[in-house]
Amino acid sequence: MESEYLKRSVGTCLAKGLAEVVELRPADPIEYLAHWIYKYRKNLDEEKKRDLERAKLEQEREEAQVELDMLEKIKEEQLMIEQKLAEEQQAQLKRELEELELKKLVEEKAEELLLQQKAQENTVNVMGESEEESPS
Repeated sequence: MESEYLKRSVGTCLAKGLAEVVELRPADPIEYLAHWIYKYRKNLDEEKKRDLERAKLEQEREEAQVELDMLEKIKEEQLMIEQKLAEEQQAQLKRELEELELKKLVEEKAEELLLQQKAQENTVNVMGESEEESPS
């Protein structure tokens, strides 16, 4: 049981440290191993800190990407709205132009009918005057 605890808690660290002591054979192996274990722990802490920073940066990058995607979508929607508005304005202008043309045609037709009516009245008046002048 105690050996399991030692394996889990210091097994990897101690095995690596002892391997380095065997490889380098320092003059004071106990002091060397003590410094090596201290440095090992410091390196683990720094690595854990870097991993946390990396994870935070990745999360921030993902959030920024989501925001960029949303901005792009908003721009696309705005462009579609502007296009639709322009199309509606074009259609409105076309309807107004058609209404003006129709109104002009109606006015021209009314004026033409009025002129025809006046011409008929003049013809009737002229014929009536001619009949009055030549009763015999």
